[in-house]
Amino acid sequence: MTTTIRPARPGDESDILRLVRALADYEREPDAVEATAEGLRAHLFTDVPRVFAHVAEQDGRIVGIAVWFLNFSTWTGRHGIYLEDLFVDPDARGGGVARELMRALAAEAAERGSARIDWAVLDWNETAKGFYRSLGAQHQAGWELWRLDGDALAGLQGR
Repeated sequence: MTTTIRPARPGDESDILRLVRALADYEREPDAVEATAEGLRAHLFTDVPRVFAHVAEQDGRIVGIAVWFLNFSTWTGRHGIYLEDLFVDPDARGGGVARELMRALAAEAAERGSARIDWAVLDWNETAKGFYRSLGAQHQAGWELWRLDGDALAGLQGR
């Protein structure tokens, strides 16, 4: 089966949302998705987007996504890519789709002069960790993921 990797385009947002919801199910957070197809369209396909996506297609069906945005390293003085979500439909796994999506991101990084690609992995997701190791990626020991959201974010905003 032939897999085509391409940047997302208008009309892909419902399939991207379908895969985001499938990822949330996989990550044991099925009710956490607040995104809508309209919201994805507004963010991905604006004149100056701040979030991007690549999709993987097989036989005209989107079976994988890589949703990402630019970050910046003060140490390298260059942008990097932050991979927010990488997900492949379970029926399409094992055929190299995720590897091809990561290859497309690596090409995007090279084209943009990016210093690196970063992402987070759930501590229990050994399958993902093994996949990323197979690409040559390294766990960044000593760094912890932190987040400010909800009531704490509102409190800091003075609300």
